[in-house]
Amino acid sequence: MKRLDSIPTSKIQRASKLLQTGAKVGVNYLKYYGDKITKSEEEAKENLNLSNAEDIYDGLKQMKGSALKVAQMLSMEKSILPRAYVEKFSLSQFSVPPLSAPLVQKTFKNYFGKAPNEIFDTFNLESINAASIGQVHQAEVDGKKLAVKIQYPGIAESISSDLALVKPIAIKMFNIKGKDSDKYFKEVENKLIEETDYLNELKQSKAIAEACKHLPNIRFPKYYEEYSSNRIITMDWMTGKHLSEFTEANTDVEKSNKIGQALWDFYMYQIHVIKKVHADPHPGNFLVNNEDQLIALDFGCMKEVPNDFYIPYFELAKKENINDQAFFKTKLYELEIIKESDTPEEKKFFTALFHEMLSLFTQPFHSEVFDFSDGDFFGKIAELGERYSKSSELRNMNGNRGSKHFIYINRTFFGLYNLMHDIKATNIKINNYTNL
Repeated sequence: MKRLDSIPTSKIQRASKLLQTGAKVGVNYLKYYGDKITKSEEEAKENLNLSNAEDIYDGLKQMKGSALKVAQMLSMEKSILPRAYVEKFSLSQFSVPPLSAPLVQKTFKNYFGKAPNEIFDTFNLESINAASIGQVHQAEVDGKKLAVKIQYPGIAESISSDLALVKPIAIKMFNIKGKDSDKYFKEVENKLIEETDYLNELKQSKAIAEACKHLPNIRFPKYYEEYSSNRIITMDWMTGKHLSEFTEANTDVEKSNKIGQALWDFYMYQIHVIKKVHADPHPGNFLVNNEDQLIALDFGCMKEVPNDFYIPYFELAKKENINDQAFFKTKLYELEIIKESDTPEEKKFFTALFHEMLSLFTQPFHSEVFDFSDGDFFGKIAELGERYSKSSELRNMNGNRGSKHFIYINRTFFGLYNLMHDIKATNIKINNYTNL
């Protein structure tokens, strides 16, 4: 794989990279219009999606940081994005071009004040994994294997300018209106900045590992403060298959249920007991070891769940509350989904939309046991997403609605549901966390 000797870090460099990518996408659309003359609409559209996905991903992976993080987040939206985008953007979870050895040395000295071979007995300058904001190297001290994650240079400093570049596009895409719309962008910006603070990640990782150590069939690495800084974090080297590798090869239903129950319990315990959750559930953040235990990694993105959001959010997970029209509407106001300033048409539309959505999405919480391998359930989610993505009525409505907390809590549940489906977990006890 090609190594990167530099990353565009200035606002001008990163804007130029986005413009270059946009130009390539424009050319792809010209080809698409030509293809429609000689090919079917379906074939022409598939070629367009493949070309756009490749060009967009190639641009983002060179920029790394928040730009690539967006691709990583989008790769989990399997029910919304075309398959070509999901497959290409999924590479951002654990397979992007790493930094070259000289840049690794330079980065390490900048952040730690020493070369890696001055700190560790051995240090492999070739990265084992490279992702959105950092890459992992293997090191050794006193015979113990360690994983050392180094943050890419300039990433933390470029987050605000990256989001400023994409904000006008997002506002247009989602028709976001109103003076308080900045709360959504600020929520994303704050979380991305938080992810670049490796000392904060170290603190969060140790806290979660301690709080969840009693949960069955899930393991956490030990973290080392003496080998960490605000841009470098060191932990035990954990051996196992990436969760996606496990799910692709596994045909044992018992193993699927064991791993699936461990993952579900882990998330339910965080949400309902700790009220702070690992909000980055993608396959690159989980391994499965030889004992069929789940290993949880990367706690840079943690989302606190405040009570004023937690209570109405989970009240609407109960079937009887969804079907109580007056109660349901009251909770929509509490969660800022509908507002006093909305037109009667907007209130009617979004009440109906969220009633349909929540009636479907909350089905796992309506029974003691749920089958996440159920293709019909996920097919209905995909159909609902596709239907509303094509809704001209929705596109004309003000997209500025919903508590800011929805962004990362919904991301957590979308990601968790997709992982549970990939695992093919069939017999999951929904409230098992209460017995642990």
